[in-house]
Amino acid sequence: MDVRPIRSDEDHATALEEIERLWGADPDTDDGARLEILMMLVDAYEEANHPIPPSDPISAIEFMMDQRGLTRHDLEPMIGSRARVAEILNRKRALTLPMIRRLSEGLKIPVDILVRDYPVKRAA
Repeated sequence: MDVRPIRSDEDHATALEEIERLWGADPDTDDGARLEILMMLVDAYEEANHPIPPSDPISAIEFMMDQRGLTRHDLEPMIGSRARVAEILNRKRALTLPMIRRLSEGLKIPVDILVRDYPVKRAA
């Protein structure tokens, strides 16, 4: 089995092509073992060289709203008035701990995402 480390974007592209060719191989075959190893190597390379930054709280809220077809009005029980929802989603006011708890429960967003720091545009 000729498998080499992935050290460049070119190696990465070659590995992805090989993964596509081997996709669906029986795990108990040489091709299946090769596929599994290549997938681990690609995952490690991508994690080291092209990490996906963690979502900020507002992006997570907007994503869940989009996924569930919710409107800003639907957030009022979790955040407060219409104006407060606008301030939060427009990043003019930070989330409070009670809001975080209600949003976590209502939108099923992990608290550790909602408590992350994010930029807030303060009025001058």
